[in-house]
Amino acid sequence: EWGIKPIARIVDYTQVGVDPSIMGIGPVPAVRKLEAKTGWKLEDYDLIELNEAFAAQVLACDRDLHFDRDKLNVHGGAIALGHPIGCTGVRIIVTLLHALKQRGGQRGLATLCVSGGLGMALAVEMV
Repeated sequence: EWGIKPIARIVDYTQVGVDPSIMGIGPVPAVRKLEAKTGWKLEDYDLIELNEAFAAQVLACDRDLHFDRDKLNVHGGAIALGHPIGCTGVRIIVTLLHALKQRGGQRGLATLCVSGGLGMALAVEMV
């Protein structure tokens, strides 16, 4: 009706809970759970957007996940671009989709840590 065509599809997503005292690490088990569901590993993604709630949080996740930093937050993370309460997930996904389109990538991974101990991960694929 609107003539709008999708640019990507959601392949799968996960959410997990971690101890609230280490809430920034939530993306680690979320990504591991997503890997188990999709069969995709970190190296299978063209780009990754990790919610950069604060700098040490990115380092903590990298310690366990060992990101290819050439694929991580290629336009800057939340410290540079913003961390809008209530729409961080949308900001991360839209940034990821546009970066994939600009760079000719196919697969993207978006992650979130959320205060209170929630971790989320979402796999997308360009169509």
